This record gives sequence, C-alpha cells and structure tokens, in this order.
Amino acid sequence: MGEKVEAGSFDLADRHAFRRKLQQCRRALERMLDEKRFDRPKNLLGLEIELNLAGSDGLPRMMNQQVLERIASRDFQTELGMFNLEVNIAPHRLGDRVLDRLAEELRIGLGYADRKAGELDAGIVMIGILPTLTRDDLVSANLTDVDRYRLLNDEIVAARGEEFPLDIEGVERLRYTASSIAPEAACTSVQLHLQVTPDRFADVWNAAQAVAAVQIAVGANSPFLFGKELWRESRVPLFLQSIDTRPVELQAQGVRPRTWFGERWISSALELFEENLRYFPGLLPICDDEDPEAVVAAGEAPGLAEMVLHNGTVYRWNRPVYGVADGVPHLRVENRVLPAGPTVVDVVANAAFYYGLVRALAESRTPVWTKLPFEAAEANFDAACRYGIDARLSWPRRGRYAGTTETDAATLVLEELLPLASAGLDAWGVDPADRDRYLGVIEARCRRRTNGAAWQAATYHRARESGMERRPALAAMVRRYSDLMHAGEPVHTWPVGVTDATARPV
Repeated sequence: MGEKVEAGSFDLADRHAFRRKLQQCRRALERMLDEKRFDRPKNLLGLEIELNLAGSDGLPRMMNQQVLERIASRDFQTELGMFNLEVNIAPHRLGDRVLDRLAEELRIGLGYADRKAGELDAGIVMIGILPTLTRDDLVSANLTDVDRYRLLNDEIVAARGEEFPLDIEGVERLRYTASSIAPEAACTSVQLHLQVTPDRFADVWNAAQAVAAVQIAVGANSPFLFGKELWRESRVPLFLQSIDTRPVELQAQGVRPRTWFGERWISSALELFEENLRYFPGLLPICDDEDPEAVVAAGEAPGLAEMVLHNGTVYRWNRPVYGVADGVPHLRVENRVLPAGPTVVDVVANAAFYYGLVRALAESRTPVWTKLPFEAAEANFDAACRYGIDARLSWPRRGRYAGTTETDAATLVLEELLPLASAGLDAWGVDPADRDRYLGVIEARCRRRTNGAAWQAATYHRARESGMERRPALAAMVRRYSDLMHAGEPVHTWPVGVTDATARPV
C-alpha cells in the first residue's frame, strides 16, 4: 500500500497546503523532464505479490502481524487486511537466466514464510481472492492496525459519505453493502514494475494498456467472492466498487472512479501525473517539509513526497511511478493487472509474457495503439475479466487493411502474441531456455483453455456434484489448491477435483 503514514486528523488548511504542494511537485517534475535529469536505461524489473493467510481448514487467518514477527524479514510486509501479507522481490536486470532466478527466490522466500506461518496454524496462499472469505471476515475490525490503512479507510468513507454497495453479476449475482473499505482486502495481486526512460514511458504504458486484457484472459484466478461464483477475475469489479468514493449522483455525472483503466492513449508520462492531480482530490493531505522546486533548482533530485503519496491513492491498472535511487530520479510503469498465483511457475510465466510482449509492442514500427481504439482496449479488459480464457477480444488485423477483428483470447495469444513475447524476451537478452520454459506455460494454458479461475470453478463444481454443500466445497477446493500450489507444478497440469483428504467436513 505504499509509504509510511502516521496517524492524525486533517483540516481545511491541510488540504489547501497539500494541493499547493502537489502543484509544486508537478512543476518540479516537468522541469526535470525538460532538462532530462532522469536515470539512463537499466532494464530493471521489480515484483511484488500480495498473499493470503489460511489455515489447514482452508479458512482465513487474521494474524498477519504475528506471522510477520515469525518471518522477521523486510521482504515481507503488512497489507490492508489482517489475513494479508506482501512480499517484495529486489529489482533484477532483465536478461540471461533472470526468470529462473526470480522463480528460485520466490520459492525460497515463500517456502520460508509458509513454514513460519505454519508455526501458528496458518499457511501462505497465492490466489486472487480467497474463496472462503465471508462477509464477517471483511469488516473494519479486520483491517491491519497500521496508521495508513486506518486513515485511508476513514478518508475514503468520508469522501463517499455513505455505505459502499457491491453489485457484481456473473455466473451468480452478489449484492452486499459494506460500511468500510475492508472488502478491498480480498483483492490480492501481482505488481510488475519496469523502469523506463521518459522517452520510452508513453510507448511502454500504451503497450501495457493494450495487453491488460490478454494478461487477465490467460492469468485470471479470482472467480469467487463470499461464496458466489461471479466473474473469472472478480477482483477487478470488487476493487472498483469497494473503494469507490463517488455516490450515485457523481457516478451519473461521469466523475472518474479512483480505480481506473484510463480513457486515452498518452504521449508522455507527465500526462498521467497531471490527470491524477486534475481529477482526484487528495485523500491523505500530508505535507513534507521539502521544497521540490528549490531542490531541483539546486541540481538535486526531490522526493516529490506529496505527489508520490497522492499517486498511491489513484488505482490505475497501469500506474506511473516516480522514484529516486542513489540520488537519481527514475520512472517506472507499475502493472497491477494480474491476480496472485496460482504457483511460482505461473507467476513467473505471467511476468515473462508481460515483459516480452510489452517490449515487442513498444518497439513496433506500427504501434498497436495507433490501430486499436482505446475504447476497444477497455472493452477487451472488461470481457477478459468476465470470461477469462474464453473471452473474445478485438485486435488489429494484419496486413494493409485498417480496423480490428474479434477473436478468442487463446487463439490470439497462440497465433500472434506468443511469437511477439518471444521476440521481446530475446530483445531483453533473456536466455532461450528461460524464454521457452515460461512462455511454454502460457502456451499450454491456451491450448488446454484453462487457468487458475477455470480450475477453481471446475473443482468446485466437481465437489458440489459429489454431494458437498457450498461452503464445504469451497473449503475443500482451497485446501486442494493450497496443496497443489506448494507442490509447484503449473496450474494447467492440475487434476480437477478434491481428494478424500481435502473433502473432509469443515
């Protein structure tokens, strides 16, 4: 969830001061961009994964602080809900055997964390939404006791001025009203970072927006919420609705939601930062002592604390990030599209597909965003969230004829996008063995028309057909999922169904 924030209360003067500081940050950023102050290309990637804690019964465990004390590693941090953790992997240079190195680090780190959690009868589960979460679990009392989360909840609730209705219609329909942002804690994702130069930023961001739907189609892993089967990636509508600061009247006026796909292709990183300032009021108006314009005038790199804090409360699926490392500013594209899991191999395969595809599309002589209307990219994203691997997506036709054609996601990936992703990984200098192994996982999912969401739904229905009631079937599915996740084979190889051991009553 970002930077450390200390508890306090805000008045009108705080909000005016924060708005002024945001404009100072914007001017400082614009000057740094004009003067080309940013870091040179380093081909750096970063990875964060949000995790769930569940017991041997498949039910959530509200004990992240206790588990973190056992883990005792700065790589692991709290997240919004008491059943959440987050693991951060140090930046890696794209190239050589980076994918295998990422996989090995994740296996070691998650294995250690799971063993320490096991000392408290809990375990690590990588999954987009833990299917056994109930309405009683997602309440304000189960928000992590950290100032930032409490303040964020208070400010979003105050901004909305009323309760948060959830209404998601998919295979089944869920209607629920929440009095806090706690339901957002159910959403656990993978965040992929790519450091880029300002000159390349727009092309990389546009490419990431264009492929967001395909990422979801092959990687969906969140079909259940509160025991209801909804969208294949229910995390996306849940995130939108659970922190929506707009009452119905503002929604009717077309006010933009803070969970936002966007509305146009861009030509510079500055456009996104300016949109965030123009469209979204500050939620946490906390001002730093730094004078960013004076720091820039002195030839140094400002922290832009207010802009960074504000940026962290606008939940774009591809977010612009400003940072400073070793006194030098840099920009990153943070891809927030993917759900967590199912296995380490699946996570790294999703990352390989993303980094390769974005590189290829960003360097294309005929960029996809010049032929694909932004509205079509957004419609693709919605379709992929609803239908997963079975979605039909619009994509520009090959050859000299303009326009787009609709095709199923699996065919699009197999026939057009996997070769591009392969070429992109080659351009990064990734070892062919790494490239083929992890892109092979994506290929196998598409050929078998399966992913984490499809496996969850099929296994749940198999359990119901065997005579199990809804809640025991979901718990048995989670236990089987956890067993297979820790075994480590990718999800397209998983047998559908629960075993006698996982089918025990709850």
